[in-house]
Amino acid sequence: MKKKQLPVYKIQDFKHVDYKSQFYANDLNTHIKEHDFTKDSHKHDFYLVALIISGSGKHEIDFNSYDVKPGSVFIMYPGQTHRWLLSSDIKGIVFFHSAEFYDQGFTIERIQNYPFYNSLHNLPLVLIKGKSVYTKIKLFFEEILNEFNSNSHLKFQRMHALVCLVYIELTRIYVPLLKVKNQNYLNQVSKLVDLIDKNYKKQKFPFEYAKLMNLSEKHVNRICKECLNKTTSELIYERVTIEAKRMLIHTTKSINEIAFELGFDDNSYFSRFFKKQVDLTPKEFAEKFK
Repeated sequence: MKKKQLPVYKIQDFKHVDYKSQFYANDLNTHIKEHDFTKDSHKHDFYLVALIISGSGKHEIDFNSYDVKPGSVFIMYPGQTHRWLLSSDIKGIVFFHSAEFYDQGFTIERIQNYPFYNSLHNLPLVLIKGKSVYTKIKLFFEEILNEFNSNSHLKFQRMHALVCLVYIELTRIYVPLLKVKNQNYLNQVSKLVDLIDKNYKKQKFPFEYAKLMNLSEKHVNRICKECLNKTTSELIYERVTIEAKRMLIHTTKSINEIAFELGFDDNSYFSRFFKKQVDLTPKEFAEKFK
């Protein structure tokens, strides 16, 4: 049986869309029922945030499975692979938006500045602890949904403000893998991750990214170690590996085609690289996840 091409959904693919399709909100149960394709693995080109109010299940994101339970907030950025496996009594609120929707309200601040969006190495999940914090964040979600369904004056400006409040509250309780106080280092590693995301298919050596950042290779490596406890090479290899996994499972491309698209001239070298990262050959990995 041939593998289906993994779909990449846009905001326009969902119902109840307005304002040039840059924003969407819905209660989670209705969202899943109206868009049952979300039960299958897929990608999207927007930022997604979902608050779980009650119910249970699993949320699979980039080959990791997370428990769905009350007080969970899932935060995803464009390009991630995911699917929902939810109980029938699930309740929650979901909203998503384009980068432009968020960035248009600022001249300097950008969506990637939030810790849960600045690296694929950070967890896509926040667990809200404490009744007062949960009540506050839940209220913001409810106001976003009410505003989205209204025709009030300055509707999208108010939703923008509410989204910012949600992100601020989540940032205050979000626990990244490492706590780094050096804001300059955090900004630099965010820039590095963005550069890797744009260039990993063609550029796979740390010195190439150091040059793009106008920094020494040694200094870039120091930044990576302090912020993520990983080397620059590890960041590059992890980005290549996650894309290889996605393509092996969710595209119809052959291993040779995937190797070529990811910038490997030699298929055997790609197979050795993949096995070193995953402890399985590309073929073994694909068969395991069928």
